[in-house]
Amino acid sequence: MNAQSSAWLVGVSRRKITPSSGVELAGLGFYLNRTWERVRDGLTATALVVDDSAGGKIAIVAMDLMYNDADFTRSIREQVAAQTDIGAKGVCVNFSHSHNAPTAGFIRGAGERNAEYLRFAAQQAAEAVIEAWHHRQPARISVGKGELAGMTFNRTRENGPVDTHVSVLRADMLDGRPLAVAVNFHAHPVAHMEIDLRAVSRDWPGEVVDQIEDALPGTTALYLQGTCGDVNFRREFNSTERRFEPARAVSGVALKALKNMRAVEVPGVSSVTLPVTIPTRRWTRAEIMGEREEGLHRLKTGNTTGWLDGIAKVIVNQPERLPLRYGGSVERAAAAVSRFAVEWTDEVLPVLESRAETVAAEVQALRIGDVWFAANPSELFTTLGLEVRRRWVPEDLFMLGYSNGSIGYLPDAFEVARGGYAAATSPKFTGQFPFTAESGEAMVQGLLEVLGRTSGKGD
Repeated sequence: MNAQSSAWLVGVSRRKITPSSGVELAGLGFYLNRTWERVRDGLTATALVVDDSAGGKIAIVAMDLMYNDADFTRSIREQVAAQTDIGAKGVCVNFSHSHNAPTAGFIRGAGERNAEYLRFAAQQAAEAVIEAWHHRQPARISVGKGELAGMTFNRTRENGPVDTHVSVLRADMLDGRPLAVAVNFHAHPVAHMEIDLRAVSRDWPGEVVDQIEDALPGTTALYLQGTCGDVNFRREFNSTERRFEPARAVSGVALKALKNMRAVEVPGVSSVTLPVTIPTRRWTRAEIMGEREEGLHRLKTGNTTGWLDGIAKVIVNQPERLPLRYGGSVERAAAAVSRFAVEWTDEVLPVLESRAETVAAEVQALRIGDVWFAANPSELFTTLGLEVRRRWVPEDLFMLGYSNGSIGYLPDAFEVARGGYAAATSPKFTGQFPFTAESGEAMVQGLLEVLGRTSGKGD
């Protein structure tokens, strides 16, 4: 037995975070009051703790929730730091982005936050980390990867880029029994959303976890959501009889990768967080007043003439299908988007000239030997994630979005110029100014800097 390969202490634990009755599901707007009616499969918070036996300790928490939030993450970190010797900056909180789960982050009109539930979920997540820390045991760690091509698509441009990497980290007890498996992929989890519109669900990431655990009895699996701001599984898989195929495909690649792993023998565990300032631009008064006047007019008159040419043009990814969410009623759909327009302009007008033209974000890098995790709080576009991969030489890089906070979609320059949903609507439902063509590169630079510092190559 190689001494380096068994130098790790690893713990894993899980807590249930299924919401109580009356808590809204998030990520499908607007103003649907989508409280859940049944539980398709319960939500969880799963924690993986890795200790290098020399003072380095990190924790990764995978949560089946929609949007993260910096205050939510801070609560978990503070509870963990108070009861373990894992530093607050050593905790990474990654959300799966299930659209059949509640949200911790603000999303105007697409799921109200429930403060009592979020306190419960944060406490459960912290307790999972604390229990994993108490249950650390000697383990071997290995890493592998695979490719899942042909099943996802870029929804912002024809034949656009997708990240096909499936990254897998495995921890085994010294007698060879499996302990934990973490899987990282990059696609929106909406396979079951429309069929299970009012059901609590982990969606396909939960099925990946279940399938890994079924294949490796005794293991605890984590799904870590990646770079998928502009990526879905192909539409024929979403809410059709084929909706179970995405999970089987991801878990199939992951299980194949598990058969061809390499041992992580480089010692050391570390974590670094850095603040990043992302440029935005101020809305013009013409942009604001145009949408405000249309919204007020439609709400007052009920007029739906040309409704898809104005506010609703990029209000969702497929605006022509929006009435289906309102029982087929164009009138209700137009009223909802008009209310949205009035509410976001109500918020932005008083601060239009005084708010800073930047957004603050936290980036985080974690290192387990010669395996890296790069975490950011956005729905990062694929070109940006792939640029980080291109400029970061080590191969084993897990790219984590929806982590430690929420700044909504972070589009690339193409999407900003196109003025699509992610560029034009996301800042309205997150309460921010819109990103610019330079915003994505600021995030890329931040991720590369924090990775470099974690590896000892930064400033």
